[in-house]
Amino acid sequence: MLAAVLDQFHKYWMLDVFGIEARQPVTLTPFLDVVLSWNYGVSYSLFPAHEDAGRALLLAGQGLIVAGLFWWMWRAPNRLTTLALGLVIGGALGNAADRLTRGAVADFFYLHTTLPVGPLANYVFNVADVAIAAGVALLLFESLFAPEPPAEGAAKA
Repeated sequence: MLAAVLDQFHKYWMLDVFGIEARQPVTLTPFLDVVLSWNYGVSYSLFPAHEDAGRALLLAGQGLIVAGLFWWMWRAPNRLTTLALGLVIGGALGNAADRLTRGAVADFFYLHTTLPVGPLANYVFNVADVAIAAGVALLLFESLFAPEPPAEGAAKA
């Protein structure tokens, strides 16, 4: 939940205090700017939904996914899994709150390059997306490097 709160606070600050819409772009590095981009779909603007019915379908889909992740988190075998799933859920809830209250997700960080390096050549994201990516990275780390739990019924030495 902390990820959702941080995401919503950042979006409030960028939109209503800093006023990014009137100040954009703000160049931070040669490859990173701060801008305002409204995402009406999901990742990479897939499945854009400009109408209420489409947004309702996206929110329903997000709700089902979040419910499944909550179930997984409830049954998580350790704290790392719980943390990772909490980040993914918090990020999803932060973006869902935007879709519900603003009609679209506000993205601010524009990562870009002139090299044709795939999807990150031009990528706009927000704090919620960072939380989701960090959670997924932790889940991948855990699946690759966590020790295997002992098998049930295994003989103890």
